[in-house]
Amino acid sequence: MKIVLVNPDIPWNAGNIGRTCVATGTELVFVGKMGFNLSDKEIRRSGLDYWQFLKCSVHADFEAFLKTLPENPSLLFFSTRGGKNYWEAPYRGDSCLIFGAETAGFPDWMYVKYADRMYRIPMWSDRVRSLNLSTSAGIALYEALRSTAARR
Repeated sequence: MKIVLVNPDIPWNAGNIGRTCVATGTELVFVGKMGFNLSDKEIRRSGLDYWQFLKCSVHADFEAFLKTLPENPSLLFFSTRGGKNYWEAPYRGDSCLIFGAETAGFPDWMYVKYADRMYRIPMWSDRVRSLNLSTSAGIALYEALRSTAARR
């Protein structure tokens, strides 16, 4: 399984997601423009001393990332604009859980092309616009692991 961050902005979120990935044996994939450098102190501080154990990769754009995947990959997108709840997603052991940038979400073309693969984490209060990216990634990842019985 992979967590894929498209154009991530905030190093602390990426560091925290990286820590969760190490805990679960999940690969972390960075795609597109990042608002930080992977050698930045902030990202390593969030990932603590676990960062050295993280399996991660970096791709210039989404097409370059797609070229690294086998045929018919399980691409699942998570956004406040998703039409279905995250527990309805067809998780597989090789699923790519894909998240957009904290400040802008996904590029517009992704909402169109992957509309049928967009999932949301429901919120029962209208006082919150969205959940933190690292919280959302953790929720989706653990649901994916639970539903595929891929617990470690």
